[in-house]
Amino acid sequence: MATALLPGTGMTLSGAWQQVRGPVIVPLLRASVLLCVAMSAMLFAEKVYMAVVVLALRLLGRRPERQYRWEPMRHGEDPELGSAAYPMVLVQIPMYNEREVYRLSIGAACGLSWPSDRIIVQVLDDSTDPVVKQLVQVECQRWARKGVNIKYETRNNRCGYKAGALKEGMKHGYVKDCDLVAIFDADFQPEPDFLSRSVPFLVHNPDIALVQARWKFVNADECLMTRMQEMSLDYHFKVEQEVGSSTYAFFGFNGTAGVWRISALNEAGGWKDRTTVEDMDLAVRASLKGWKFVYLGDLKVKNELPSTFKAFRYQQHRWSCGPANLFRKMVMEIITNKKVTLWKKIHVVYNFFFLRKVVAHIVTFVFYCLVIPATVLVPEVEVPKWGCVYIPAIITLLSVVGTPRSVHLVIFWALFENVMSFHRAKATFIGLLEADTVNEWVVTEKLGDTVKTKMPSKALKKLRMGIGERLHLWELGVAAYLFICGCYSISFGNNHYFIFLLMQSIAFFIVGVGYVGTFVTQ
Repeated sequence: MATALLPGTGMTLSGAWQQVRGPVIVPLLRASVLLCVAMSAMLFAEKVYMAVVVLALRLLGRRPERQYRWEPMRHGEDPELGSAAYPMVLVQIPMYNEREVYRLSIGAACGLSWPSDRIIVQVLDDSTDPVVKQLVQVECQRWARKGVNIKYETRNNRCGYKAGALKEGMKHGYVKDCDLVAIFDADFQPEPDFLSRSVPFLVHNPDIALVQARWKFVNADECLMTRMQEMSLDYHFKVEQEVGSSTYAFFGFNGTAGVWRISALNEAGGWKDRTTVEDMDLAVRASLKGWKFVYLGDLKVKNELPSTFKAFRYQQHRWSCGPANLFRKMVMEIITNKKVTLWKKIHVVYNFFFLRKVVAHIVTFVFYCLVIPATVLVPEVEVPKWGCVYIPAIITLLSVVGTPRSVHLVIFWALFENVMSFHRAKATFIGLLEADTVNEWVVTEKLGDTVKTKMPSKALKKLRMGIGERLHLWELGVAAYLFICGCYSISFGNNHYFIFLLMQSIAFFIVGVGYVGTFVTQ
C-alpha cells in the first residue's frame, strides 16, 4: 500500500509524527496536564472554601441585619423633620433602544415606596431609534403628570456607553441634592419596598458604600438555555456574593439592582469607561478607599435573562473580557494600596480576579476540551483519575447547589458550560492582551413580553435564518475534534473517555448548528 510522503522531506506523515511525538508532543502535553490539574485543584479549594463559609453562615444564622445596624425608616416619626428624615434618592435607569421593556422598568421605578419629595427618577435614554426615543419620552411625561419627579435625559452621542450615560446623568444640577443613587437596567423591576429595605443599611452605617440586591429571573423557564443561565447565576449570587459580603465586605457590583452612597461613588473617582465592566471597576476602586459593601440575598429584583444565543454570547464575551482587562489594569494598584488589609488584597487579587475571572474560564476549555481529548491520541500521557473525574465532579455539584430545582439538569449544564467556556476563554485572553475587541460593547437584547405575544403556543417557532448566520464554525470545529478523539478512544483507548468526549462533541455540534436558545419571529 502506497504511503503519502511529505513534500521535500522524503518522510511519511506517520514517520514525521513519530519524530516529533516523543521529544516534543509528549513533554508539552504532560506539562499541560500538570498545569491544568494544578489549576483545577485551585478551583476545587476555592469552591470547597466557599461552600464551608455558606454552610457556616446558615448554621450560625448570620444575616446582614445582624452584622450591621438596621432600623426601618418610619415616616412622620419626627413631626418637625417629616420627610426630610429620609435621604434624597436618585434612581437612574440607563437604556438603549429598549422597546420591549422600557415601560416595565420606568413603571417599577415610579412605583417605589418613598416620599415623593425625596426621590428623583432619571431615565438616561441613549436610544438611536427615534421611534423608541419618542415612546420613552411619552412614558416619562405620563408619569410626570401623575406627580412623579421624573427626568428624561438624552445625549448627542454614546461615548462611554452605559458608564458614559451614568456619568453624564450625575452632572445635572438637581443631583447635587441627592445622597444615594439606585441603579436599574431597563429590564429590571424592583418591588415597591426595595428602597425601604436597602436604604437603612446606608443610613445607619456610614462606612457602607453599596447595597446589592439579588436578581430574580422572570423567564428562567423559557428554554433550556435560560435554565442553564439560572443555575450559573444562582450560584454567583447565593454563594460568591454571599461569601464576599460576609467575610471581606467586598464583591463585584452587578451594575444594577444596587444602591450607592454618592459620596463614596465620587470619592472612588466616579464612573469610568476604560473597560466593559464599569460596575466592577467602580466597586474595586471604592473598596480600595476602605468602603464596605452589603449583599442582601433576600431582596430580589425581577429581570430578564437573554434567551437568544447571540445575545447570551455577546453578554458572556463582555462579562469575561472586561474583568480580565480590569485585572490587568488594576493588579498593581491593588497590591500597593495602603488602606486595605493584606488578606483583603489577597482575596481581591487571587480569589476574586485570578481564580474566578481568569483561571476558571481558561482551564475549563483548555483542560476538558483540548488537553484531555489530546491524551487519548497520546496514551503515554495519563491524567490522574482524581484530576479528570473526582475534582470536576465535585466542582460541578458544588456549582449547582444554588438551584435545587434544576439538579437533574446537571449533566446538560456541565456540557453547556464547557461549550461557553470557549467564548469565555477567548474573551479572557482578549482582555489580558488588550486586543482590538477588548472594549467591544453590544447591548444585551431583551425580549420582554415578545415571546408571549408573538408565540401562541409553548412550542416556540424557530426563526428561519440564513445558513451563514446560523452556523458557528469554531464550535463545529471543536465538535469535530472531540468526535475524532472519541472515536479513537472507542477503537484504541483503554479508558472510558469516549463517553464524555462524544457527549461533549454533540453539545458543541448543537450549538454549532445554531439549535440553542429562542428565536422570535419578526
